[in-house]
Amino acid sequence: MRRKDREQTREFGLELIDRCEYGVMALIDSEGKPYAVALNLVRDGEKLYFHCAMDGKKTGSLRENPEVCISFTGGVKPVPDKFTTLYRSAIVRGRATEVTDTNEKIHGLRLLCEKLDATNMADFDNALERSLHRTAVWRIDIDEVTAKEKK
Repeated sequence: MRRKDREQTREFGLELIDRCEYGVMALIDSEGKPYAVALNLVRDGEKLYFHCAMDGKKTGSLRENPEVCISFTGGVKPVPDKFTTLYRSAIVRGRATEVTDTNEKIHGLRLLCEKLDATNMADFDNALERSLHRTAVWRIDIDEVTAKEKK
């Protein structure tokens, strides 16, 4: 990191990830071109989970090249009359794996739903029954976390 005065700890980055509503995942598509997509993600220790369709550009790209980089940003505050913005950010590098174990798939979906819609968990089992067979769940094993804060 170039600006060492803004560098934060790994724990700072992991806590920011937990607070962010989404992250932007960068990957290489099947044509070898950069591709980025916003995702709802949830962290479980050193793993991130997200869900998506069973097939499509994202899943095809991840199957060919599972190396990813995800950017999380929070606490964004423009500073009037200073031509700058305050923020916190975390960058994760890791490897994506499609979850095929049913128990882990349900675990990832439960964590996502608890993060994104905790008040509706009474309907989780019904939603699972309706859509588990057509929902893909991916796990990203975290290799590296870098974090910074511009104060």
